[in-house]
Amino acid sequence: MIPRKFEYFAPTTVAQAVSLLRKYKDEAKILSGGMSLIPMMKLRLVSPQYVIDINNIKSLNYIKDSGRVVRIGALVRHADIEHSPVIREKFPMMVDAAAHIADMQVRNLGTFVGALAHADPAADWPASALALDAELVAQGSSKRIIKATKFFKGPFETALKPTELLVEALLPVPKGPKLGQAYLKFERKAGDYAIVGVASSVVLNENNEFEKVALALTAVNPFPFRATDAEQLLIGQKPSKELIEQAAKTAASMSDPSSDLRGSAEYKKEMARVFTRRSLNKALERAGVAL
Repeated sequence: MIPRKFEYFAPTTVAQAVSLLRKYKDEAKILSGGMSLIPMMKLRLVSPQYVIDINNIKSLNYIKDSGRVVRIGALVRHADIEHSPVIREKFPMMVDAAAHIADMQVRNLGTFVGALAHADPAADWPASALALDAELVAQGSSKRIIKATKFFKGPFETALKPTELLVEALLPVPKGPKLGQAYLKFERKAGDYAIVGVASSVVLNENNEFEKVALALTAVNPFPFRATDAEQLLIGQKPSKELIEQAAKTAASMSDPSSDLRGSAEYKKEMARVFTRRSLNKALERAGVAL
């Protein structure tokens, strides 16, 4: 199939793009990588009357490290993140995730911020954004910051308004004596959507106790979520195989998967437990703690 007829715009500034969004509202869609929008338009799952291509807004293509925060612009591609020395040093879970997104063509065109805005419930990036306590910057008539934990509302639904453009993500750099991160994805075949994906970030103090923990799961819920009950179980405790297993079971119990071609709901819950345990163990290993 081919898309229905639409009008195409290619603004060169954020102000121009926002002006178009304010004019056309729900009738418009933003095009950055187009890896989700174009297939959906071809299948006529969405049929926007206006497409606003932001690829000519060169000011949105950056990864900037200010020391305490790393800023990622709306036109940064998956491959840019995969090969960024800054990201590799400070957010290794993002390198884990980027390497498993679809195929090379998608990674070279698709964007990190665009994937967050699209909010596919089985996408990889939302879990990393949640686990890293990201803040997302929306530009409308004014600029506002939305915490990742408040951003995802449901399948393909976010806190972004129709008149707003998501322009960047702010990632606070973790601090602490011992740091570890990991993203693990279970998929049927390379490049497929996740059956389950788990992002783990841990900070341990000098006594080897969990000082801060973030666990985020994707593909096993109507929208990506933080497993807060499992996080609280770990805080203040020393890592052990039994404790990690208990946390994994708790995280899985918070999930609400649906049965589909990738497996039954019961199977997905079990995989959520298994991959939460593995993700936590890998994060601990990177923090220098072996169980």
